[in-house]
Amino acid sequence: MTRGRCLITRNLTIPGLKARKGGIPLTWITAYDVLQAQVAEASQVDVILVGDSLGMTTLGYSTTLPVTVDDMIHHARAVRRGAPNTMMVVDLPFMSYALQADAVHAAGRVMQETEADAVKLEGGREVLATVEHLVAFGIPVVGHLGLTPQSVHEMGGYKVQAKTADTIRILLQEAGALTAAGICALVLEGIPDRVAAEVTNSLPIPTIGIGAGPGVDGQVLVFHDCLGLSTAYPKFVRPFAQVRTAMTNGLTAYREAVQQRHFPGPDQSYQIADAEWERHLADRGS
Repeated sequence: MTRGRCLITRNLTIPGLKARKGGIPLTWITAYDVLQAQVAEASQVDVILVGDSLGMTTLGYSTTLPVTVDDMIHHARAVRRGAPNTMMVVDLPFMSYALQADAVHAAGRVMQETEADAVKLEGGREVLATVEHLVAFGIPVVGHLGLTPQSVHEMGGYKVQAKTADTIRILLQEAGALTAAGICALVLEGIPDRVAAEVTNSLPIPTIGIGAGPGVDGQVLVFHDCLGLSTAYPKFVRPFAQVRTAMTNGLTAYREAVQQRHFPGPDQSYQIADAEWERHLADRGS
């Protein structure tokens, strides 16, 4: 019996996620802080991904590689406070799961310290044993194939993957092997639309696309790209708002109002009763 703690039921559970295969497309969005998480939950997205892309969107790195487990936990805890009811998946960062013991330690910390619902890791055959190990310990795992940003140097940059018959065959094999190892969903990034659709049709679990066309079971976008906060956009992004422009315009208007002494005005100032002010003046003059 649980005492002294209120258990929160997520809007979407892992079994519910799997059940969405082939149904209404899933909407995933990244978030890295409490405000973004609050907005995501208010928008009723299905899943928040605390991605290691926070290294580039939030910490100013040029790649995801410098991000640490501590970074992920710090930001994921903030996201969970902002979105207590939304499924949250947290990335395991570069080299945190190179060894199975490291993977269990990192994933265990993430699950315990952030109240995540699942972790995500990148790779194919090289992570199969790790996936099986994590799943055996009761840790839900999301896979990630195609353009895997933690391998950006090996790939020679952020390039579309699976563009040849040989690489398509390997992708299909690895997707099937990851599914057999126990992943609950698979992110497909930066691959041709027909390839992503074929992978999706070959698997019993949901696929989540980013730069993978419409033939998948759901989509994920980076928060900053989705809302027009970025300064440049990949081909697969469509900004659904222009928040960066609105923010710049707002701060410019604020600066101009201060410089012209239009802000603060009477409505933004506190007043003192005339009688008390007169008493103050009289005291000061005595």
